[in-house]
Amino acid sequence: MSRKNGLEPTDAPADVALRGASALQISAKNADASQLISQGAAALHAAYHGGQLRPSQVVAHAIAAAGLGEPGLFMCVTEERARSEARASDARWDAGQPLGPLDGVPVVWKDLFDMQGAPTTAASATRRNAAPASQDAAAVQRLAACGCISLGKVGLTEFAYSGLGLNPHFGTPINRASVDGPRAPGGSSSGSAVAVAAHIACIGMGTDTGGSVRVPAAFNGLVGFKPSIGRFDKRGIFPLSETLDVPGPIANAVQDCVWVDAALRGAPLLPLVASSVAAMSFVVPSNLMFEGIEPEVQAAFDLLVQRLREAGAQIRFEAFPAFDEFTALTARHGTIAAAEAYVWHQALVDGPLAASIDRRVLARLARGKTMTALDLLTLQAARARLVRECAEQLGQAWMLSPTVVHVAPLVAPLEADDALFSNTNLRTLQNTLPGNFLDLCGLSLPMGTGAAGMPVGALISGAAGRESALLAAAAGVEQLLGLASAAA
Repeated sequence: MSRKNGLEPTDAPADVALRGASALQISAKNADASQLISQGAAALHAAYHGGQLRPSQVVAHAIAAAGLGEPGLFMCVTEERARSEARASDARWDAGQPLGPLDGVPVVWKDLFDMQGAPTTAASATRRNAAPASQDAAAVQRLAACGCISLGKVGLTEFAYSGLGLNPHFGTPINRASVDGPRAPGGSSSGSAVAVAAHIACIGMGTDTGGSVRVPAAFNGLVGFKPSIGRFDKRGIFPLSETLDVPGPIANAVQDCVWVDAALRGAPLLPLVASSVAAMSFVVPSNLMFEGIEPEVQAAFDLLVQRLREAGAQIRFEAFPAFDEFTALTARHGTIAAAEAYVWHQALVDGPLAASIDRRVLARLARGKTMTALDLLTLQAARARLVRECAEQLGQAWMLSPTVVHVAPLVAPLEADDALFSNTNLRTLQNTLPGNFLDLCGLSLPMGTGAAGMPVGALISGAAGRESALLAAAAGVEQLLGLASAAA
């Protein structure tokens, strides 16, 4: 049975989340849980193994934190399920028979993933009364089989259609790094990132159609992993674009993404072996990826490049023709996501419930209505060719760029100005959208801070099918930057 927590409109002030963040320490044990969650699944595993903490204690902390009622963070807390899964995990640990490194690890799910007994709202007012799902999504089943504890479903941009994470229906979870007023959490997997940043869950499962895992990871100083198409089973996930949608995790450490990747593929959950940075080759795009970049983000990226070179990595700068063609194609023909999203939501966009949709999301959905069959077929044909050409250009090298060219923006100006919102959203997705169109696997890794002390991310991308090598490479960079937890 699910406990609703945020399914009603809210007029709560935007600083509720910032005030509520200080209330997360419920007890000494819960404080221990919060600290260990922030270090990742390996730290929790070590604590369980040593008897310092039990999964039921971690879940008690998580449920207490989720119950604080921050607008837009939890759509529902699956308290009964979480406590039951925690008791089962306790029993396995007591018997010395845990299922593996994810046994007892708390996870939250973007409210696009079906969870048995809970509605899948896609954070839309039009789906408040959606029927409860009859079974778990395939990804939920896979992680449950490894002992993960599902805490509930978290918020997102309505229908997952924005990179900023704002939601007028259920509220916008606030970026935990904000110090000068509430800043955007990034989208569309906003709740997935904030729940991890708030030390409620080790893993926040999201989806990425144009940056929706990598952007919130970058905005919140986390790791966000986007696989290429087909690596994970998408059954039971509410779609935006059938072609481009991919599920992926947001976490505090690359190791957690490695284990989630293995779990979702049904592969053995093995310890991470990081690649040597000295053996790596990176290509930094000289086109598109640095347009409109904030000086502080550029400085953080330049420092990363310097450190990689000092560690022996080979780095070259060159243009990617696929980027220029992608930009020209979308300007002339629109996007695959827009066409497919309109087809999926046509009855809503053209029906009486259109007024119930976030006006900014509605405008983006409506753009697909103007596209023709010629537009879509042109995009699809060009995409198949450009995927091959980009993969050939990269070879065994990794593409390296900032994940986003700016830090998380303040929420209030975005809410007040739709033109500013639209322009900022385009800038936010500038560096991630090509990766979806070109079917690159990609991982965003924290690389420092920018304006207002906000986190900035580095995006490491590779050709489709190179996910395992990408994760190992990212782990090597993570170690170089001193980001990896000592427990990992």
